[in-house]
Amino acid sequence: MTLASLPDVRAQANPDGPAVSDGTVSLTNAVLLRRVRAAAGQLHELGIGSGDVVAVKLRNRVEFVVVMFASWRLGATVTPVNPSLTEAEVIRQLESASAQVLVAEDGAPGPAVVHTLAVSDLRQQGLEAELSPHVDPSTLALLIFTSGTTGVPKGVMLDHANLDAMAGMGCQALGIGPADRSLLILPLFHVNGIVVSVLMPLLAGASVAIAERFDERTFFDTVEHHRPTFFSAVPTIYTLLAALPDDVRPDMSSVRFGICGAAPASAELLCRFETRYGFPLIEGYGLSEATCASTINPVTVERRAGTVGVAFPGQRIRIVDEGGADVPTGVDGEVIIAGPNVMRGYLGRPDETARVIIGGWLHTGDVGHLDADGYLTLVGRSKDMIIRGGENIYPKEIEDVLTEDPAVLEVAVIGVPDDTWGETVAAYVAPRDGRTIDIQALQALCARNLAGYKRPASITVVDAIPKNAVGKTDKAPLRAAHPRGTTS
Repeated sequence: MTLASLPDVRAQANPDGPAVSDGTVSLTNAVLLRRVRAAAGQLHELGIGSGDVVAVKLRNRVEFVVVMFASWRLGATVTPVNPSLTEAEVIRQLESASAQVLVAEDGAPGPAVVHTLAVSDLRQQGLEAELSPHVDPSTLALLIFTSGTTGVPKGVMLDHANLDAMAGMGCQALGIGPADRSLLILPLFHVNGIVVSVLMPLLAGASVAIAERFDERTFFDTVEHHRPTFFSAVPTIYTLLAALPDDVRPDMSSVRFGICGAAPASAELLCRFETRYGFPLIEGYGLSEATCASTINPVTVERRAGTVGVAFPGQRIRIVDEGGADVPTGVDGEVIIAGPNVMRGYLGRPDETARVIIGGWLHTGDVGHLDADGYLTLVGRSKDMIIRGGENIYPKEIEDVLTEDPAVLEVAVIGVPDDTWGETVAAYVAPRDGRTIDIQALQALCARNLAGYKRPASITVVDAIPKNAVGKTDKAPLRAAHPRGTTS
């Protein structure tokens, strides 16, 4: 079975069972299949077929899932579009993907380069009989455009074999079964939201509850209403929840675990969150080029705080030096990944694809080390590495120290040019609500925990750390705005 035929399989096995819901509608398996067939028929009338591209620019809602499966039914590719992009950015993605149709919110005019279908005009029944699922695993399924914080966004090509493998690995590693329910809070234009919160549970026979967006003020009401057994989020979300007033004591008894990914989280945050809310945070690591996830801390056996766990079943992790040779256990090097989840390549960029996929191994640009039991610890990204006087410094180590201060909510550490040292360390810190950050206390904290060359030359207090659309820290604005040679 491929994911293209998943709605059919679920409807046949349990037609009245719950499939996908959001704040306005709840679809059983049978109704989901009916709506997928109807939408596929409508897209077919618009000329969509095998090899074509359907762009989806929707907020988190059941129609996103319907259009995704409808497109796959026809052998078409889906490219999710961030609703917050400017028109120029949308046009660039549509043209890069060669999209033929854009499905968008009502009242959101689409660019003239494609036919735009308003979400309220999606058919919910009819025109379905002759359209059987397209099941070729080599067919391109998703075109995920990277956030572009380091340049022009690249289209990551994921085929059905990638998605099938990743969803199966996730179900096995996380022990997801029919009794589970995921709560989707991450955006569906990101591969984590699609794979972890939608495809994995649906493949396992579980159900999906979709939250339109994350809001720390209403999140626990949503949990108590939907009673999910798991959800996936980024460290920023867990940081905000952990910082809520002490009198916030929700009923989280339905939740088996939370998944923490997309960016490194400190061991202190994980411990503080788990102690307060009573369920484990399972930290993992992955990237779009590897169809979302490559390592995960085990759910049922030893979790090692400060690591991102072990390789998913069916994936292999190596740590190599600049020449591609394996380094000893415990020694830092580049993380490289192999497995059926590794992308087909970057759209229209064969040279760049060849640079990152070598002999079947995906070179991530992330730096870390493995322990004797295969647990991976990340220390940073090679492109983020700060070189001060010939010494390599990884920002995450410094960020982890600074977040130990109870007044600090978030931290971003960057390297800035310096005439003497080449680069020096600059830290930006954002305070918790109602707290005041003492920079001298932070400097003392660094002095106790970091070698002199790693200590920030400047510490700047800001209202908030910049984020990209997925919620990851975006250091580009900090690098652009940092004044040369200033120490706070």
